[in-house]
Amino acid sequence: MCGIAGFFSVQPQPAGIIGQMTDLIRHRGPDDEGFALFQNLSGMMRVCGGPDTPGEAYEAGIAYAPKERLGDLGDCPVALALGHRRLSIVDLSPLGHQPMCTPDERFWIVFNGEIYNHVELRAELEAKGHRFLTHSDTEVMLAAYREWGGGCLERFNGMFAFLIYDMQDGKLFAARDRFGIKPLYYRVSAQGVAFASEIKQFTALPDWQARMNGQRAYDFLNWGVLDHTDETMFDGVFQLRGGEALELDVRRACGGLPGGRLPVFRWYRLGATPFSGSMEDAAEEFRYRFTDAVRLHLRADVPVGSCLSGGLDSSSIVCVMNELLRTQGGSALQNTFSACADVKRFDEREWIEEVVKQTGVSAHYVYPGLEDLFAKHGEIVWHQDEPFGSTSIYAQWNVFKSAAEQGVKVMLDGQGADEQLAGYHTFFGPHFAGMFKRGQWFRLWREIRAAKRLHGYSEANAVKLIANMLLPEALRQKLRARLGKASATPEWLSLEHMGAEPRDPFVELGAKATSVRAFSVGQLTALNLQMLLHWEDRDSMAHSIEARVPFLDYRLVEYVLGLPDEFKLQGGVTKRVLREGMRGILPERIRTRLDKLGFVTPEEVWLRERGAAEFRAALDEAIEASQGVLNHDARKVLDDMIAGRRPFNFMVWRMISFGAWMKEFNVVAKI
Repeated sequence: MCGIAGFFSVQPQPAGIIGQMTDLIRHRGPDDEGFALFQNLSGMMRVCGGPDTPGEAYEAGIAYAPKERLGDLGDCPVALALGHRRLSIVDLSPLGHQPMCTPDERFWIVFNGEIYNHVELRAELEAKGHRFLTHSDTEVMLAAYREWGGGCLERFNGMFAFLIYDMQDGKLFAARDRFGIKPLYYRVSAQGVAFASEIKQFTALPDWQARMNGQRAYDFLNWGVLDHTDETMFDGVFQLRGGEALELDVRRACGGLPGGRLPVFRWYRLGATPFSGSMEDAAEEFRYRFTDAVRLHLRADVPVGSCLSGGLDSSSIVCVMNELLRTQGGSALQNTFSACADVKRFDEREWIEEVVKQTGVSAHYVYPGLEDLFAKHGEIVWHQDEPFGSTSIYAQWNVFKSAAEQGVKVMLDGQGADEQLAGYHTFFGPHFAGMFKRGQWFRLWREIRAAKRLHGYSEANAVKLIANMLLPEALRQKLRARLGKASATPEWLSLEHMGAEPRDPFVELGAKATSVRAFSVGQLTALNLQMLLHWEDRDSMAHSIEARVPFLDYRLVEYVLGLPDEFKLQGGVTKRVLREGMRGILPERIRTRLDKLGFVTPEEVWLRERGAAEFRAALDEAIEASQGVLNHDARKVLDDMIAGRRPFNFMVWRMISFGAWMKEFNVVAKI
């Protein structure tokens, strides 16, 4: 739910800035808005509303009820401000208004997310003497912070990004959930520090200038990765990463702020729950933990739906959700939303309908088309804040749009399953390489044969995968170049215009792992999941929908991480413990399917057959907009891909999306 903003400044700034920052993310919270303005850091403050603040909020008779409208204050100078946009999900009454404070008005919070175990935490805190005015999880967070300080983070099971200001001590505390499901950015300048849910909010700051971070742009364009560090593609804009927090003494900081990064600390490190037992034991425990995660993620005071691609992950959520709702007499409320394609090999409707037939859900389908792709591209880039890696994000956009049209405000989705359960075929590389490195020749031969039988992998493919993991880096890069894959120095990219070093970020992030567990840790913490969460958050919130990801219940992730590798990948079969755990719950055809798509589009068909002219025109625009970053060799990449001289991948789309981003945000290349 929601979106947040905040700033504190060396020299007081006009109060209207915080309103401009939250106006830019109205889509994240059209139901309510609120502001806490601190005219100085010694206690003088004002609580305000705005045009979207319901009248009932002004009349609520609570300490944090708005007393006046922000627009009536003109250029009133403030030293610190908190702003909030509300998407009402839990406790829909005006009592859920934010910014919220403790009864003594010492602690003030703006919060984006959900704490799924707020019911249990509330009971624990009541036993300690806390009393509650609302039914919201926000009030529980405030009480937990008052009781345990920063230690409250370890007690939260949920997704969150928040700011808490302690008026008494003049300290600002900020934190992000374990896996970075909800975003939190910051920017340090000569004027002060600003925080935001989306990067575009910083464009409201008077000293804003969008400049490209060349190294991160290189990582995205060449290697297809972003959100793998605390940096963004905007120079000087940073993010708290998953499991990070910070505490600032605002009064001291206002005396002289350093440039660049803030002193962030890590409050959560991904660990594995020790396990001993059989596959049957593991599957039973997995089923219990997963079911409990879905149960918690259903807590809401608004309609809850789910994405359904027809794969193992989303189908498991839908089927478990269906069983839980049936026990509560609410199965008729269940809606699913799916993206389909008019090209057979990219269409999963037959799989989706297996789930629909078994569960009786109300299914909704969208068919994202080429005709709208480029018309919508600029709008999607604006919402995403940064360029995105493939047109699958466009398909996801249409799914959430469909859900919004049906009045659904919460959607459950399957992000995080592949990364922990070895669902991607990229796991075969570390799987094979580990056996090769350990000299397990017979087992390696059996696994390669199984991959060939089930997935069509040849022995040559297996050798390439092993080489990619084990070869010295110089040889590895030469091999990748010969195979038409990304290499460190592509001809179509002008590194001198970017100020970027030609290096492979995957090597630095542990992609050359030689075990399923080690590769999984990399996928969960840096290599893949953060991008998917970024795209999902922006696509859903663009349509005022809260996306929830039950596979990322930390209790489940830590449990799966502690299981033996062979419980996840063996004999060419991925996600083994999930398949066993969902026996009798999933339709058998879904449980045993081995191919993998997801919310894909027929991008290869669009590029090569149906829309070559549109892709060429879009690439030409991107080259022009890139200010020399993309050179004319980029056209040859597209021409070779269209002609079949180069294997299809998403490189061309990344170029197109990058150019649209430069144009949409008026980004200046850092030369």
